[in-house]
Amino acid sequence: MPNDARPMTTKLSATERAAKILAILDEKFPAPAMPLDHEDPFTLLVATILSAQCTDARVNLVTPALFARAPDARAMATMSPAEIMRYIRTCGLAPAKAKNLAAMARILVSRHGGEVPRSFEALEDLPGVGHKTASVVMAQAFDEPAFPVDTHIHRLAGRWGLSRARSVEEVERDLKRAFPRDRWNVLHLQIIYFGRSFCPARGHDAAACPICSWAMSKARASAERREGHAKPGTRPRTRGAPRVTSDRGARRAAKRRSR
Repeated sequence: MPNDARPMTTKLSATERAAKILAILDEKFPAPAMPLDHEDPFTLLVATILSAQCTDARVNLVTPALFARAPDARAMATMSPAEIMRYIRTCGLAPAKAKNLAAMARILVSRHGGEVPRSFEALEDLPGVGHKTASVVMAQAFDEPAFPVDTHIHRLAGRWGLSRARSVEEVERDLKRAFPRDRWNVLHLQIIYFGRSFCPARGHDAAACPICSWAMSKARASAERREGHAKPGTRPRTRGAPRVTSDRGARRAAKRRSR
């Protein structure tokens, strides 16, 4: 087990749990970069819209040519959805995104002087922009405290006992309560990178994870095994318990303890 993934000896308070998670994330990802390539608020907005149902790597492949043709809202406002589609067709949901990008650019020009607005209300009023996209732009383009919740963050908040994770809104509220406001903008990126590197949705080895090994509850671990998200036989370790990787290993461990 990694040195920073020692099992808990006592139950941590919510404050202690959050502080321990922060320390591990700071060690693993001290300066996380924004994974979507961009130059300014407009290109970040476009890239974030494209990232829905699409990998960041794919978005970063298609945006250079798109931004060469339309580096700002005024240039994109002259493009039809069909023309935008030619640049982004390999992204998921491309037809709807092309239509939204064309409409979004025209609204930026007609209502906001061609600039990206600096408020959640105005951003979320744009075609193709939901609360998560608005949060990314506010945090990364304008340095306004926000906590965008993507699938990685939603999953890890539940695994780490930081939220019941019944909805995106609940996760965002709980994480904002758990962590200092001045950490939100960097922290959401740290959690994303951690999820990709250590805490995948499927085939997750909780015992080997630097955080799940001590933060995930037995109930959550059991539920993930039943649903097929965890590697068979894996579970967060407790002090003195042997590592068990299969049913056969469990039976052998039980025999050893009974001797």
